[in-house]
Amino acid sequence: MTVAIHILLYLAEYEEEEKVTSEVLADTTGVNAVNIRKTLQLLKKAGLIEIRRGVGGACLKKSPADITVRDVFEAVEDAKENLFHMHEHPNTNCPVGRSVKGVLDGHLEAWKKLLLQQMQAVTIKDLFAEMQEQMQKTS
Repeated sequence: MTVAIHILLYLAEYEEEEKVTSEVLADTTGVNAVNIRKTLQLLKKAGLIEIRRGVGGACLKKSPADITVRDVFEAVEDAKENLFHMHEHPNTNCPVGRSVKGVLDGHLEAWKKLLLQQMQAVTIKDLFAEMQEQMQKTS
C-alpha cells in the first residue's frame, strides 16, 4: 500500500511534467520495476490510474481529492483478509493459550473497522498537501 501511495503522489506531482514510466517509479520508490508494473496494474484495475497507450506512462484517472487511502488499500491489498492475524498454535494446555483467541477475535475485527474508517477519511490530496509541506521543510 505504501508503494501504491508513493506512486499516486509522484503522479500528482509530476505527471504533467514528465512521462511517468515504471522505470521512473522504480527509481523514486526503490522498488523493482517488475513489482511497480504489478502495482500499476492493480491501480489501473481499480480505476485510479490509466496507462497511456502510444506515448506511454501512467497518469491519474481520478482527482487526488477523490482517491481515499482506503481506495488504495482495497486496490492493492486483499481487503477480505484479516489485517491482524491471530497466531495459529497457542498452547491449549495453558490457560492463557486457551483463552487468548476468544479475547482478541472481537477486538481485532473492531480495530480493522476503525482503521478502515480512518483510511476512508484521508485522501491523496490530503497526503499531497502534507508532502508539499515536508518538501518545503527539507529544501
